[in-house]
Amino acid sequence: MPLLTGKVAVVTGASSGIGRAIAVLYAGEGATVVLASRNEDNGRVVAGEILAAGGDAVFIKTDVSNERDCERLIKETVRLYGRLDIACNNAGTMGPAKPVGRLSADDWRHVMDVNLHGVFYCMHYEINSMLPHNSGVIINIGSIASQVGFKNLGAYAAAKHGLLGLTKTAALEYAENGIRINAIGPGTIDTPMARSYTSPDKYAQFRKVYPVKRYGLPEEVAGLALWLASDYASFVTGAFIPVDGGYTAQ
Repeated sequence: MPLLTGKVAVVTGASSGIGRAIAVLYAGEGATVVLASRNEDNGRVVAGEILAAGGDAVFIKTDVSNERDCERLIKETVRLYGRLDIACNNAGTMGPAKPVGRLSADDWRHVMDVNLHGVFYCMHYEINSMLPHNSGVIINIGSIASQVGFKNLGAYAAAKHGLLGLTKTAALEYAENGIRINAIGPGTIDTPMARSYTSPDKYAQFRKVYPVKRYGLPEEVAGLALWLASDYASFVTGAFIPVDGGYTAQ
């Protein structure tokens, strides 16, 4: 039997990359998937692909940096399907590559609004929709930058560090309510966002810093997101699990 049969899942940032891979895998494992993204065209394409493959999906345009959008996303999910079982907070942005002394306040706020405030907004409404059922799973997509610093990515690293603290704290607060909350820490995953961050030559060279000498694939992150969402991870909460080809083991 598929691992997520009968479950209702929300995936933010689901129009491409890691979010798309997670949404497609969840649907393939029997979940009804609500895809959320600012990119309406791509989001509807992904939802259509899931439907064409025999899955169940709907797209809701969402800007996670807007609290009202996050509230509407979760309330509409519950209105449509009666409950929310799984939430994967994946939407994120890298922000500009600048040292802290050259990073503008506007750049800082934008990265924080998407990568940290957006996760808080979503979690707030996700948790409150799960509490009446005394069950639920929340998976936050962090980064290896949740554990280590990266030159020229100060706002990104700060937001992802904050995401990890929020994950662990909420996991403790709601463990007795049957809600499991964990975080995944991808390394460089071969996605459009990762490729847009630097030149093709530098992107190709940077993979050498990974012990496995390659970048990860979105599907490799999705596999862990599936396990954490399933009953196989029923005793796992407050965890941070890297998917980084050994980078943080160095």
